[in-house]
Amino acid sequence: MMSASVSTGPKDEAKRVVFDDPHGAAANMQEAEVTRVRTLHGAWRWILVAATAATILLCINQQFSLRFFIGYTQLNTEYFYLLIALMLPFTFLIFPGTERAPLDRIPWYDLVFFVVTFAAALLLMSNVRKAAEAGWEFGGAPNTVIAAGLVMWVMLMEALRRTGGWSLLLSVFPFTVYPLFAESGWLGPFRGTQSTLEQATAYHVLSGESLLGIPIQAFADTVIGFLVFGTALMMTGAGKFFINLAFALCGTFRGGAAKVCIFASGLLGMMSGSIISNVLTAGTMTIPVMKKSGFRASYAGAIEACASTGAVLAPPVMGATAFVIAQFLNVSYADVAIAAIIPAALYYIGLFMQVDAYAARHKLKGIPRAELPRIMDTIKDGWYYVFVIALLIVMLLYFKRESHAPFYATALLLVLNQLFSRDTRWTLGTIGKFLEVNGRTFVELVGILAGCGLLIGAFSMTGVVSSLANDLLHIAGDNPFLLLGMCALTSLILGLGLTTTACYIFLAILVAPALEKLGLNRMAVHMFIFYWGMLSSITPPVAIASFAAAGIAGSPAMKTGWESMWVGSIIYFIPFFFVLNPALVLQGPSPYLAGLGLMALAAFGTLFICGGIQGYQPFAGDLRGAGALEWPIRVLLVIGGFVVATPGGGIMPLSQIQVTMLGLAILAPTISIALLLIRRQGPIPDGLRVP
Repeated sequence: MMSASVSTGPKDEAKRVVFDDPHGAAANMQEAEVTRVRTLHGAWRWILVAATAATILLCINQQFSLRFFIGYTQLNTEYFYLLIALMLPFTFLIFPGTERAPLDRIPWYDLVFFVVTFAAALLLMSNVRKAAEAGWEFGGAPNTVIAAGLVMWVMLMEALRRTGGWSLLLSVFPFTVYPLFAESGWLGPFRGTQSTLEQATAYHVLSGESLLGIPIQAFADTVIGFLVFGTALMMTGAGKFFINLAFALCGTFRGGAAKVCIFASGLLGMMSGSIISNVLTAGTMTIPVMKKSGFRASYAGAIEACASTGAVLAPPVMGATAFVIAQFLNVSYADVAIAAIIPAALYYIGLFMQVDAYAARHKLKGIPRAELPRIMDTIKDGWYYVFVIALLIVMLLYFKRESHAPFYATALLLVLNQLFSRDTRWTLGTIGKFLEVNGRTFVELVGILAGCGLLIGAFSMTGVVSSLANDLLHIAGDNPFLLLGMCALTSLILGLGLTTTACYIFLAILVAPALEKLGLNRMAVHMFIFYWGMLSSITPPVAIASFAAAGIAGSPAMKTGWESMWVGSIIYFIPFFFVLNPALVLQGPSPYLAGLGLMALAAFGTLFICGGIQGYQPFAGDLRGAGALEWPIRVLLVIGGFVVATPGGGIMPLSQIQVTMLGLAILAPTISIALLLIRRQGPIPDGLRVP
């Protein structure tokens, strides 16, 4: 648990709370949300540290063309296999094979898996250059290479099970072996070109479309650098700066503790890009303060779960999925980060409005200024984080150097931290811890991304994607709204058992081509898929972010999950908005002007949606004052707000002006009636104000 220190001065009668670093030295950023892990000690810890250092140096060498290997030019595929050889074997040491497996020692079979995986990766790496020259991925590979490939295939599936759980393995494994029986009649629209075991193995481990495909390429090219930057931010105390800044800026507002939660989780998520890491760090600070401010436990947990879920959508440092999107679309990561700006802003605006309406309805006040950190003291202590993030953004957006940007930003951060920070100045021990934390994160991501890469290889091998897109269009009758609904539902269902990245890869292969054939913008389609896969984190029955927050809040897990859906209900509409008009992901002609206009309309409509959901409407007041008409008014507010927020034109039958006027025609009389009834009713009795 994180703590808060209390300071008092001679002129300061009230206790002022200054929050400590919510991450601490043992920060970890997780993609699969695995909690039962083994901490390595002794020689094994130092081997992990050395392997992590080698991984980072290999990445720097590759991205900056430093030519560490004198007289030898390394192929990209050789570089990818080196990373796999360095990181994948540790999956079996860090992630126990069963619930009963010991955490205090490494069983002999895990050591065997470690050695076998390392040996197979090295053998494949030593042959991948010959494979490229001779075309072995399409046949003719030697038996030793095929044998090593089969071993790698099996080890990848076991690594996938350990990092992502049985649900991820059972979702991925059938598709990896699918090319072996692709011509079977019972597959229907999934019928494709069949391969032998040798052909499938060679293609999986030697081609640039499977194991060495988009997920691992994204990891090797950009993810490593951003993970290093995020860990450096955490271990220099940026978490303390961001959360104190959030309390200083938002704490005094109505329902201030919840607004702090939204702001702080967005800032902290910029470092980790991980939903559960966000809940477990920001939540330990914000949830107790929300409860103390009058929010019920389940509602406080729900707010934190929703705020942390948006972390993977918040630029400039997003979750690993964003880098995979860039590889899929063959665009720079900066393009994906720019496209995410308005969706992320609408996400947090919607949450902010929900919380404000709830706080107004229940008369929840802010935190007294005397109990909050001072804004100037906070900025004085952490001003250099602003410079570092500014450098990152300039490198990304102006210089378009997304592979270099995080390394330059990390270097500047460490120099400034050593010069200006007394409490978080690094020592040799800190460097070892920094490498260990990064290593554990690298291992987990490689275990997931490498295994998921076989999905892409399987569908590439069989050539079924194009025909499947046509079949989906036929089923939907070329109706984009029906196909979008099918995609959203599929994303939500897959997301219940898969990580956000795995869910995205599934749908980017299977559904995105059909949506693109309807003429929808590619970036908007892929952001739509990403967004819906992310929302499974707050959607029961799994709702892993909500359950984690419930543990901190001390509330029932399922109740917190349903509260999360209620608090975050506006979030389920937003993906449809940017598919209807890609200006919301800053695509198309005059995207910035059109995007800002549509964002303003969406935010205005969201104000009424949140008012209807929570029962308190700005410009009118507490809707309980409408008596028997409260719920009809709330329903009309939601409908009217949704219509106003919906972009017109494009695939919509109505123009933007027609859609907006229709929404206002619903809202204007509804607000007028509500205002009249509330004024006639008078103030709500205090007994009805308690949530």
